Amino acid sequence: MTTFESLGLSPEILRAIEDLGFESPSEVQEQTIPVLLEESTDMVALAQTGTGKTAAFGFPLIQNIDLNSKKTQGLILSPTRELCMQITNELKQYSKYYQNLSTVAVYGGASITDQARQIKKGAQIIVATPGRMKDMIQRNIIDISNISICILDEADEMLNMGFFEDIKEILSHSSDQKNTWLFSATMPKEVSIIAKKFMKNPKEITVGQKNISTKSVSHEYFIVGGRDRYSAVKRVVDANPDIYAVVFCRTKRDAQKVAEKLIEDGYSASALHGDLSQAQRDMVMNSFRRKQIQMLVATDVAARGIDVDDITHVINYQLPDEIEIYTHRSGRTGRAGKEGKSLVIVTKSEVRKIKQVERMIGQKFTQEELPSGDEICKRQLFHLADEIKKTEINHAIDPFIPNLEAEFEELSKEDIIKKFFSVEFSRFHNYYKNAPKVVQHSADESYSSGKDYGDETRFFINIGEKDGFDWMSMKDFLKDQLELDRDGVAKVDVKNTFSFFNVATDDVEKVEGVFESFMLKGRHVNVEITKDQKSGGGGGGRKGGDKSRDRKPRKRFDKNNSSDFKGKKPGGSNVKSSFERRRKKN
Repeated sequence: MTTFESLGLSPEILRAIEDLGFESPSEVQEQTIPVLLEESTDMVALAQTGTGKTAAFGFPLIQNIDLNSKKTQGLILSPTRELCMQITNELKQYSKYYQNLSTVAVYGGASITDQARQIKKGAQIIVATPGRMKDMIQRNIIDISNISICILDEADEMLNMGFFEDIKEILSHSSDQKNTWLFSATMPKEVSIIAKKFMKNPKEITVGQKNISTKSVSHEYFIVGGRDRYSAVKRVVDANPDIYAVVFCRTKRDAQKVAEKLIEDGYSASALHGDLSQAQRDMVMNSFRRKQIQMLVATDVAARGIDVDDITHVINYQLPDEIEIYTHRSGRTGRAGKEGKSLVIVTKSEVRKIKQVERMIGQKFTQEELPSGDEICKRQLFHLADEIKKTEINHAIDPFIPNLEAEFEELSKEDIIKKFFSVEFSRFHNYYKNAPKVVQHSADESYSSGKDYGDETRFFINIGEKDGFDWMSMKDFLKDQLELDRDGVAKVDVKNTFSFFNVATDDVEKVEGVFESFMLKGRHVNVEITKDQKSGGGGGGRKGGDKSRDRKPRKRFDKNNSSDFKGKKPGGSNVKSSFERRRKKN
């Protein structure tokens, strides 16, 4: 078995490794460290998140630093503040037996004056986010002209976040003689461009295959009705009492909504997305790391840089827009030798994406059935019993035992057990006894976008060609307002004064919320669910769509502009207001 000693590491680093409790190098460490210690070379290393990449580049970097010089010799660029701070802390742990080695973190959201003061004292290693690094170079606070090593960590994520130009600008200020080490989970085109432009004959190391998911993570999916995503998540959470999870959503709005629902239902949860201030994000992440928060509901951008070893589950509330991002999501669990699960909630129309992900990660998904209410109650009951069995007795309770025994002397042992466990059991039993049924589907069920509207809802909207829209600009307008991906709005059919469009049924509430009081050029935009689910046009440049495929609507009235509205319901008999339906139901 390969040991850290056999890799050629210094006694100081080996002492730090022993303190940290590392027993043997990971595969990426085993392959990269000897090469980086023995040769002055550029390197491209592809390995999944959570495989020990920080140590793989951190140990050789530290060992290559000239401690007699205070000049900046090593630069590490990382995509987020959180990852920047994490790398800095780990490097300080690895180098704690080196005297006079200074590592400084440079990132946005903190005092640039304080960071400049630390740099001035001497920083042999700088760990930075691209935006703040570029700013400090332009202010002549940092000089990287003499660095010997530049490391691009999570390079694919940096480029996904739009830092391509910043990275090129930063590297243009560095020496052509430096070595560049690029570490990435995937190898998109932009990463290849960076490698070709700034690296010379790099050594290439791939741990596993490109985009391949770690074998310590199992992949499962559940096919549910469009309105049942949250109910599915709730069942998964209730069936796993010890869950410690990240729930991924596509949009900030969905992340906030799901987190709020979880909190309302009594779970320890919090949202992490771009609308939070840096201070709020730090507070949420610190609470999550300390396990004060059981579930972190996050967008992909906000979650970049999360490095927590004990995450048991990744729950994909929706699959990401870019399939490659799934690799990063699932890599948040199954770390440090532990097993993890990546679960995906999909509708019938999204099953095809599961096949795409399978091809990309080289692993099969298993379709699972959501647990029943009875199964959830049973799991919760025996989890509580196990927790009680493992609880250490606090003997401070001893003086109260006689009074407690007297309190229960009329009850049998069986009755005491029943009453004790009913406190928790009844909470789940009462909920699932009356819980609405979650519609589940089989992967074998065919989905035809032209005929099956079980997962789509069609809307009427009172704007059209007279307002300057054609089908393409209408689709762009709706996508922007609803914050949906390119497939989120379908079958757009633009008429003269009104239009139709489809969205996934689970986005109905989003549509209603966004357009509840929406104004366009001073006019109220009215959006309603239409009973006529025929698709009309929606593409191919067909002006106005195929009029024969939609029922001709009656004259519509704009209640804000038309004097002849007089309480009439817009759309006549073929349209029923979803808001009115909800009022009647409630």
